[in-house]
Amino acid sequence: MAKLRISEIFYSLQGETNTMGLATVFIRLTGCPLRCTYCDTEYAFNGGTNMTLSAILEKVAAYSPRYVTVTGGEPLAQKHCHQLLTRLCDQGYRVSLETGGALDISGVDPRVIKVLDLKTPASNECERNLYQNLEYLSSQDQIKFVICDTQDYDWAKQQVEQRNLAVKCEILFSPSYQQQSPTELAEKILADNLPVRMQIQLHKYLWGDLPGK
Repeated sequence: MAKLRISEIFYSLQGETNTMGLATVFIRLTGCPLRCTYCDTEYAFNGGTNMTLSAILEKVAAYSPRYVTVTGGEPLAQKHCHQLLTRLCDQGYRVSLETGGALDISGVDPRVIKVLDLKTPASNECERNLYQNLEYLSSQDQIKFVICDTQDYDWAKQQVEQRNLAVKCEILFSPSYQQQSPTELAEKILADNLPVRMQIQLHKYLWGDLPGK
């Protein structure tokens, strides 16, 4: 029987992506092969509870959600994540996957909205980016860059322009919380007329760093 190690399942407002502000059930899987400098979910690296797919689906259904986000850690690090994504889609939810981009996304159910986080230099995991993943993105998907400083911004801008990313899908620039000034990032995006959506982490401004929010 397929099981996944779950760090938490909770109901909150989506704090990022193009569904920001919408009530969403989050399924946070345990474990991650990356160690980004700005990680805010280190508690999900270890621990968690083994749950069957049926038990996960039952807990999700109790919230009567329209939107479900599978996140981590790195959810694709667990082999049964693909089955979970497909079964969630079969239930009629709008499902998104938040992935760090270091693992292959080619096998993800095409109904799933993929939010691919391309790691910037300041993350110290930039060399782990699997750029072949860009081939498997569609117009419903999103590419996220977490911007920590000027070097990150210049690098992300270069990636968008040289790889023509805005033609593939929506591009998100997110200032690293309490590290990159949101106002300064907004001004740079406007000055350079970039084809990106700036986002802040709504949940951080509502609840700070509380887990499960």
